[in-house]
Amino acid sequence: MTIRFDEMELQTPIIRAIEELGYEEMTPIQAQAIPVVLEGKDIVGQAQTGTGKTAAFSIPILQKIDPKVKGLQAVVLCPTRELAIQVSEEMHKFSKFMHGIKAIPIYGGQDITRQIRSLKAGVQIVIGTPGRVMDHMRRKTVKFDKVSMIALDEADEMLNMGFREDIETILKEMPEDRQTLLFSATMPQPIMEIARTYQKDATVVKVVKKELTVPKIEQYYYEVRPKNKVDVLSRLLDMYSPKRCLVFCNTKRQVDELVTALSSRGFFAEGLHGDLKQQQRDRVMSSFRNGKAEILVATDVAARGIDVDDVEAVFNYDVPQDEEYYVHRIGRTGRAGRTGRAFTLVVGKEVYKLRDIQRYCKTKIKVMPIPSVNDVTAVKAEKILDRINELMESEDLSKMISLIETKLNESDYTALDVAAAFLKMAMGNDNQPEEQAAPDFGDTGAEQGMVRLFINLGKKQNIRPGDILGAIAGETGMPGKLIGSIDMYDKYTFVEVPREYAADVIQVMKESKIKGKSINIEPANRK
Repeated sequence: MTIRFDEMELQTPIIRAIEELGYEEMTPIQAQAIPVVLEGKDIVGQAQTGTGKTAAFSIPILQKIDPKVKGLQAVVLCPTRELAIQVSEEMHKFSKFMHGIKAIPIYGGQDITRQIRSLKAGVQIVIGTPGRVMDHMRRKTVKFDKVSMIALDEADEMLNMGFREDIETILKEMPEDRQTLLFSATMPQPIMEIARTYQKDATVVKVVKKELTVPKIEQYYYEVRPKNKVDVLSRLLDMYSPKRCLVFCNTKRQVDELVTALSSRGFFAEGLHGDLKQQQRDRVMSSFRNGKAEILVATDVAARGIDVDDVEAVFNYDVPQDEEYYVHRIGRTGRAGRTGRAFTLVVGKEVYKLRDIQRYCKTKIKVMPIPSVNDVTAVKAEKILDRINELMESEDLSKMISLIETKLNESDYTALDVAAAFLKMAMGNDNQPEEQAAPDFGDTGAEQGMVRLFINLGKKQNIRPGDILGAIAGETGMPGKLIGSIDMYDKYTFVEVPREYAADVIQVMKESKIKGKSINIEPANRK
């Protein structure tokens, strides 16, 4: 059963703001949490990004704030500055028609004197990161004596980032009779300990796992070779041409490299990671929100708290390290009842990691063939022809028809020739070289998905397995963890590498040396 916002006993200005934002029915976490919080009870809410949890605590906080009292009445703790800004923006949207309410975000990386000036001017709600809130506590620029509510948003992430001690210090300083709201995507033991210690008979509400995985998302994966990842991603971007999409990488370096690679191919891409200054991050997010950048490439930590609607697709350029990260990543598309798409690029043994993710999410991620140039061309043509249909139905084209008729009368071309030339022009240059097929190594006696290679060095040459692993990983750039079993004998060694990497490993290692010794490397014969 769905509950409408106007069924709740909320102040008229809040209802007016909610209606203006276009929200009518509550999401499951809002329907369960808001009535409990309005009753004044403590709450533990289990909900992930994209479930509407920010409104689940923001609306009741605004409902309970007394605008006549200028002192601090509510505190929201967030793991990152991005999330603090995000929550602050939501609060401002919901309080648009309320008078005398002031909510500010406080976080590291922003001039503290500016924050102190704002706090001294009288603020009822502070949304901040634990470190910066502690800083203001030490400076006595925040006073908790009038605080009646505190919310912990993404509590599990705050603990992962090492904020447990800070959170407990802040909670200990709060008045005894305050209301404590705790929201977390997962419920590990430390979260439950905090709930038991600092909450009074908390009501537990949760969105069941099935709803967390967002069933309206079509999920696909592609098995690729490492050196072809940028090519495959570019083809998928060309093929689906999403107006706004997120691309996730596991490292800051990869984010920078991918943004450079995509930009050089004519895509409008921006990068987001922990090394950016606040001003740069704000510029990147503004560029993504207003559509100047159609692709945002980010690390998991930097993307926490980004809450942009109408993200049409999510691309996992790297398979996430953690199953939960996968859920967080793909949950950023398919919002508000729309259908979203998620694509994952998988190299070698990473396919086993993807199987773990499927089990965890209780979802199906379909394997897809890498799209050929012809596939991309066909899909692009189809999209352009759809737009032409809309144009023909909605616009007066009589002037254009007259121009075309004149051209046809002056030449030997048919209307079909002219239409085909326009289509070609609209599609741009699609004459990309077709991807080469991976060489067939046959059965080398390796486990599935791997190729067993022979190397003409062994124990007698003082070579150790670590030397082989280090040389292959170092020379090819392949992560060492992807290298399979290494069987070492007196005069030779067998090593297993993912099939996608095998050709590159053979090519690169032929020119290399291990401990100063030249090597011969080739596919092994069957065991």
